[in-house]
Amino acid sequence: MFYIGCHLSASKGFTHMAKEAVSIGANTFQFFTRNPRGFAAKEIDAEDVKTFLQYAQENNFGKILAHAPYTLNPSSADEKVRELALRIMHDDMQRMECVPGNLYNFHPGSHVGQGADKGIELTANLLNTILTPQQTTTVLLETMSGKGSEIGRNFEELKEIMDRTELSEKVGVCLDTCHVYDAGYDIVNDFDGVLDEFDRIIGLEKLCAIHMNDSKNPYESHKDRHEKIGEGYIGLETMRKIINNPRVKNLPFLLETPNELDGYASEIKLLKDSRE
Repeated sequence: MFYIGCHLSASKGFTHMAKEAVSIGANTFQFFTRNPRGFAAKEIDAEDVKTFLQYAQENNFGKILAHAPYTLNPSSADEKVRELALRIMHDDMQRMECVPGNLYNFHPGSHVGQGADKGIELTANLLNTILTPQQTTTVLLETMSGKGSEIGRNFEELKEIMDRTELSEKVGVCLDTCHVYDAGYDIVNDFDGVLDEFDRIIGLEKLCAIHMNDSKNPYESHKDRHEKIGEGYIGLETMRKIINNPRVKNLPFLLETPNELDGYASEIKLLKDSRE
């Protein structure tokens, strides 16, 4: 099954997002749990959730992916900033159980001068506080491009976070194609080699989702600027190879390209037509 979707606005609820997804040919979607540049969260409507779960089943949806706000920094040197990240993500964990068995993605944070090891320790501390044995949500660490003092710039740093997380079985990875290319993983010329390295360091069983984004910047630029599919340095041919690679082809693919809904519809059709 090919699970393909894009980022949608959660302002009108789960059922609206699901129907919007179907209208553009998608069978999954990503959404922010709350304002991506702030912290206000829409109250969850139990009837909306019930309708969504039925609709998703009827339309053979894959796992949906929630995204934490960009502004959270669990590895900040500022205790108040870390406490805010803890409070928001703890609340998100509880909210996600309204749609059980799905995925929650977040940026591992920036160490802002403390050093990567300290940032890794702080992010693992947060996970050790919010994760519970009972939860059905899998929390995903996103691969980062390595700009500034980001952690998660390579597979080794993600592995370090997971190794320090007590309930590591609740943690996986979301691979962002733009980010890993900008970070120095040559997915254009050797995607299988990148997967081999991921498998050796982390384990492919931990790869749970892929952000499909082209890049406005060249290889190993350590930037983070997404481009439309086929219009950047990664290119359409590489995207075709990725979605048809037997090692990842059944994962959910989420577009975060600079598009409106009609642009997402065109990209979804393009990728569907490229599926072998």
